[in-house]
Amino acid sequence: MRRGDRRHDCSRRRLLALSGAKPSERGRPARAAARVGLPLFLAVCAACGGGESGARGWLIDATAAVGLDGLASRSFSRAYHMADSMGGGCALFDFDGDGDLDLYLVRGGSGGAGAANLLLSQGAGGRFAPVPGGAGTADEGCGMGVAVGDLDNDGDLDLYLTNLGPDRLFRNDGDGRFEEISEAAGVATAGWGASAGFFDYDGDGLLDLFVTRYLEYDHEAARRGSDGLTDFPGPQRFAGLADVLYRNQGDGTFRDVSAETGIAGRVGKGLGLALGDLDGDGRPDVYVANDGEANFAWMQVVAGRFEERALALGLALNALGRAEAGMGVAAGDLDGDGHEELLVTHLTGETNTLYRRGSAGAFADVTRGSGLGASSSDRTGFGADFLDLELDGDLDLVVADGRIQRGLTPAGASGEWAPYAEPDLVYLNDGSGRFQVAGDVMIGVAGVGRALATGDVDGDGDVDLVETFADGSVRFLRNEAPRRGRLLALRPWDPELGREVPGAVVMVESAGRLQVRTLTRCRGYLASGDGVVYFGLTAAIDSLRVRWPDGQSESFDPPLTAEPRVLVKGTGS
Repeated sequence: MRRGDRRHDCSRRRLLALSGAKPSERGRPARAAARVGLPLFLAVCAACGGGESGARGWLIDATAAVGLDGLASRSFSRAYHMADSMGGGCALFDFDGDGDLDLYLVRGGSGGAGAANLLLSQGAGGRFAPVPGGAGTADEGCGMGVAVGDLDNDGDLDLYLTNLGPDRLFRNDGDGRFEEISEAAGVATAGWGASAGFFDYDGDGLLDLFVTRYLEYDHEAARRGSDGLTDFPGPQRFAGLADVLYRNQGDGTFRDVSAETGIAGRVGKGLGLALGDLDGDGRPDVYVANDGEANFAWMQVVAGRFEERALALGLALNALGRAEAGMGVAAGDLDGDGHEELLVTHLTGETNTLYRRGSAGAFADVTRGSGLGASSSDRTGFGADFLDLELDGDLDLVVADGRIQRGLTPAGASGEWAPYAEPDLVYLNDGSGRFQVAGDVMIGVAGVGRALATGDVDGDGDVDLVETFADGSVRFLRNEAPRRGRLLALRPWDPELGREVPGAVVMVESAGRLQVRTLTRCRGYLASGDGVVYFGLTAAIDSLRVRWPDGQSESFDPPLTAEPRVLVKGTGS
């Protein structure tokens, strides 16, 4: 089959999958919507005594049920390589175009201590199985993060892998195999890459690539500077690096445009990443969480030129004027005002910090009063994501926690990583952007949590989570929250490009509330999610609109069923 034929066939399968085609044995039985409170729900679960692994709660550890238990994990090294403490990322994406979400795990550790990265295909019954040789993606470097996007508009999804060392780009050939093209494509950047994401910053229809970079790391220097290392070193011992922006040339290659666009003008210690339009001017911007230094807000002030304006926008420091240990980033409209807030996760002794955009366009640290402060001050947060757990129309929050220096071992944790383990945090939104810790709704022992990826993995009509850990293991958390509404899953799609449209803004009005979602696969700390935007609905849809990255706006008829739907550009009104 010719490449063009594969592209159209693959695109058609994806469109069918999101338009209601049901791969065999994919879904689980639909559950009736329920309006029960948390205490009652937990009591009912306790009385029933059911669920995978004997678990009771909202987020059920179903790792074994989907075949993700027993994967080779990373051993604990007493050499205390800093990279080992950072963990590896993950991606949820449909690599083979069969309509199911597959999984990529970044698992390499420093000094040859890690296992090869894994590509796992979701098969019958929702179980995952390793693809032999990773279909060409089984890199054994010191891996960090992963980004997913269709770099050549051929209808299948490609992978970009960041490393402590040269990064890797894997092009999907559409037949279930990947080709490593890093050198040929011009993206094999050395140094320490962290989070990355694809987006079309210049509006030419080709996905460009932003890569955060962390430290000029020298392990031997760290050993000498601490009389032999008794724990993982901190970032303050090392100089930072400038982030990198690659422009897609359209011929299978990328060009480093960091200098000409302004991105190379600032050096930081970048870990977390968010891609979106921060100021509402229609041009994509970039937000970077820096570890122990002021964060960056790269604003595209004119086409193709960025300026760093985090301080002026109120996004550089916390309310006390202090830089924090930025790890992960999550973005979402938490209060229904049409503007996305930004959450940055931090080190123990700090708080996870929430920035809200005001009417004048600047952001303010609203952590105090949001319910997110005190509960996070004794945790070290990494990956985080906003998602509507119980489908009540507002975004809740899950944060993956895990220390980078030893502390008290929590109950149930065991093994050499146990002194670094912490329980994750789950918050429920009251609809106004105020949060309450949800209590013991996440089932599973504490761990050294790192990356989070989200999506409707089992196809049952709610959003699930995949979490990675510093020891190289992974956890699948199946969403079993009581449903207060139904899920609306939408994928903005450009038929001329033959792919989804990162940066498209989808707006749904229902029961007097506006919900806004921006399509992006970037999940803030080393991770990539599926290319779908999700809404929880408790009433009928009054209006459905898409604002495309080129400035066009379209209204679409509300879906008549709960099946996922593709919003095809040019078919609305």
